[in-house]
Amino acid sequence: MAEETKKTTPEAPSAAEEVVVSDVPVAEKPTTVEKDAPPQPEPEPEAEKVEKAAEEEGGKEKEAPAAEEEKVAESASFKEESNKVDDLVDPEKKALDEFKVCVQEALNKHEFTAPPPPAKEEEKEEAKPEEKKEEEEPKTEEEPKTEEKIESCEPAEIPPPVKEEVAVEEVAESSTAPPAAEPTEPTVEKAAEAVEEIKETIVVHEVTAPVAPPCEETAPVPPPEEETAPPEEVSIWGVPLLADERSDAVLLKFLRARDFKVKESLSMLKSVVAWRKEFKIDELCEEDRTIEEEGLEKVAYIQGVDKEGHPVCYNAFGEFQDKELYNNTFADAEKRAKFLRWYIQFLEKSIRKLDFSPDGICTIVQVTDLKNSPGLMLFKKELRQATNQALQILQDNYPEFVAKQVFINVPWWYVAYNRLISPFLTQRTKSKFVFAGPTKTAETLFKYIAPEQVQVQYGGLFKEGEQEFTASDPAIEETIKPTCKHTAELPITEPCTLVWEARVVGWEIAYGAEFVPSVEGGYTWIVNKSRKLGANDEQVIGCSFKIGETGKVVLTFDNQTSKKKKLLYRFKTKPSE
Repeated sequence: MAEETKKTTPEAPSAAEEVVVSDVPVAEKPTTVEKDAPPQPEPEPEAEKVEKAAEEEGGKEKEAPAAEEEKVAESASFKEESNKVDDLVDPEKKALDEFKVCVQEALNKHEFTAPPPPAKEEEKEEAKPEEKKEEEEPKTEEEPKTEEKIESCEPAEIPPPVKEEVAVEEVAESSTAPPAAEPTEPTVEKAAEAVEEIKETIVVHEVTAPVAPPCEETAPVPPPEEETAPPEEVSIWGVPLLADERSDAVLLKFLRARDFKVKESLSMLKSVVAWRKEFKIDELCEEDRTIEEEGLEKVAYIQGVDKEGHPVCYNAFGEFQDKELYNNTFADAEKRAKFLRWYIQFLEKSIRKLDFSPDGICTIVQVTDLKNSPGLMLFKKELRQATNQALQILQDNYPEFVAKQVFINVPWWYVAYNRLISPFLTQRTKSKFVFAGPTKTAETLFKYIAPEQVQVQYGGLFKEGEQEFTASDPAIEETIKPTCKHTAELPITEPCTLVWEARVVGWEIAYGAEFVPSVEGGYTWIVNKSRKLGANDEQVIGCSFKIGETGKVVLTFDNQTSKKKKLLYRFKTKPSE
């Protein structure tokens, strides 16, 4: 068919080339063949139909994952996703079930304990073809040996008689061949005697031939059964994989980090397990590194929780303004490696305290303070290298552990820096970022963290070693309008000692306190004389007042500025002694 079409229609080959390049089916080709050639059964239209059907099925399959990705993308919002299997959408459930099967297979095959290094894999792949060739050659030589062994085990077939039979046949043929003249009686008798002698020799040969010993039929020895090793046990962040329901929260982190693509998630999980063994995380967590890294407790620490119960991790890079601390941490590669190990140890210990149960909280809120850090981040090469290395490790080996990333005291240059790195971040990651300048730091933190959980240096009420009030004592938030007075009343229902503390973020207002008795005609007592407090004055005002009658303490805040202010206060009563 192909030759006929080439002779009759020279343009057909070009049409065929267009089909290969553009993958578009051409409908004119079968019509030209029918005109120029006799009708014959052609398989080409059927192949085209099959290709069209495959394309239609492939299109449907592409549309299905696309729909699934859209559903997953919709779930990846600011609100943290649930770790309960019942709360997952169908595509996510399917991906989780498939991921579990893949992880179980990997555990059964011990793929986590001894993953082959990538460099050696390439060498093995290059050496495999040569080894195969070498193996094939001895196999071809060994095959005849096996055949010989098999033939020796068959005593019924003996080669010598076969050769003699051939000789007999030749003699018979020669005897039966038409003679040129009729033989005389003596010649016939001689021929008969020769045949008898040949037969006697055949009989004697058969009798004298050595009989092969009978082969002992031995049962085929089954190959030794390999002892199936039990599945390996792999734990990550203190959670054994596939051991209980906590494992679902761990697996979901990898799935969400890879948009619920199972193969990529499994590859990431194997990479994380390998890195943890290489970095010796378990041994690192048992080390006591507080002496070597003295002073770093102010650089990274956990303080309180946010309004949803997530632990809050603070990173204060401004602490590295201390030259001695900076040199002790980043002076050379060895010190930078120690800092990195300290930071990973701190992070690992913090993560192991999280609750990976379906109803638990297994993410943290990170607050990064960029105050006093412009010169450090831009011009200090050592700090920049260590920071980038730490960020790379966190991104590759600690997926989906940050529920919210809040940057506070953000300088002007960081906005430009963020624009540079923004294209390298996923939309899911960028949706967790919050930026706040120096004037908006406290206001931004209060959106996510209660004021009593925020430290005083960031506009909150929490102090180390607090006695009268703790982080469990809630604070009241109110807004003071511009150019007006604002009052807060603290009721007293029985004789007691009233204790309170108050703070206005940024102050620049006048503050005073007085006691007003509930009895008509009673005297008003001035507790705190009105005075103006600046931004650099005391951050939190605390006071106690012992009273033997009922009434109320009125706190007065006079805001003469054109800006509204955030007021925080809390109080409690103690029985009088």
